[in-house]
Amino acid sequence: MGHASPILDAAPLTLPATGGERLRDGHGRLITDLRLSVTDRCNYRCVYCRTGNDGAQFSELPLEEYARLLRVFVLLGIEKIRLTGGEPLLRAGLLDLIREVATLKSKFTPQPIDIALTTNGHLLAPMAQGLKDAGLSRITISMDAVDPETFTRITRVPGSFERVQAGIRAAQAAGLGPVKINCVLLRGFNDGQIEAFAEFSRRESVIVRFIEFMPLEEDRTWTPETVVPLAEIVARLNRVRPLVALPANHPSETARRFTFDDGVGEIGIIAPVSQPFCGHCSRVRLTSDGKIRTCLFSQFDHDLIGPMRRGASDAELRKRIQGIIEKKEARHHIGEPDFLKPSRSMVHIGG
Repeated sequence: MGHASPILDAAPLTLPATGGERLRDGHGRLITDLRLSVTDRCNYRCVYCRTGNDGAQFSELPLEEYARLLRVFVLLGIEKIRLTGGEPLLRAGLLDLIREVATLKSKFTPQPIDIALTTNGHLLAPMAQGLKDAGLSRITISMDAVDPETFTRITRVPGSFERVQAGIRAAQAAGLGPVKINCVLLRGFNDGQIEAFAEFSRRESVIVRFIEFMPLEEDRTWTPETVVPLAEIVARLNRVRPLVALPANHPSETARRFTFDDGVGEIGIIAPVSQPFCGHCSRVRLTSDGKIRTCLFSQFDHDLIGPMRRGASDAELRKRIQGIIEKKEARHHIGEPDFLKPSRSMVHIGG
């Protein structure tokens, strides 16, 4: 995939001056954020995600096909694109895709497209500067413990902790900060790390975000008892220093934001289980095999790559996307008697 993609060099679509084709679902929510999984391969076998065996399905499209789909989404008002996996840094040609995305311009806002990436950090250190130079705006690193022993027990990859630490430092040096650190909390695995992560945020100038464990794992071992809820996290953090709430950066922001009373460090808590935020959802996901998922907990995928390969025009793809988004779910049903776990696990959906 070269720097001058014939897909993205095609004549742009012309949207109405009224902006009437912006993506909205049937509940009136404006859809501005797209998460694209560029692969479902991963070099970690985290206990809350993978079974730990080698039976994972690997699916990914040519990068040119992702680029065309991204172009159509941007024409519909997508302003933020997050590249995920699996582990996206495993994907050959990733820098070329970022360069292509960086050429796209929103039809509805003057700002350039915000390009973010979520990675486990294992391969990040030698790639951080290249990612920044290609046009990456922000980076989030999944890191579920701040001591090597616990970290290795969760990832099941020896030596991984030191490489992630190096990746954090390289991302900061490349200007991809403030780096966000995502920690999925599981009772009995890493819930003892909360206070240590608070100190880590304060010491390393990173934003730590705790995420409640959701029923998205391959092994289907999730139970309500494994969840460490927001209220408990807040209580534990207040023992380090008194917390002070921070305002949301955006109405659809998923994290509740805090700092400490001296203003040093930042903590976010993403609590989809105990305090759902579905009413402000602005997100849609595109899986590594080219399917739309309107919610993490959807029971169905909606194929885009099939119609595209059968010759659908950009206008036809746009119409299909609009029809799918119109039927986006109002909310998930975790904890309710009729809740069904999603048809795919997280690694096959995209983080």
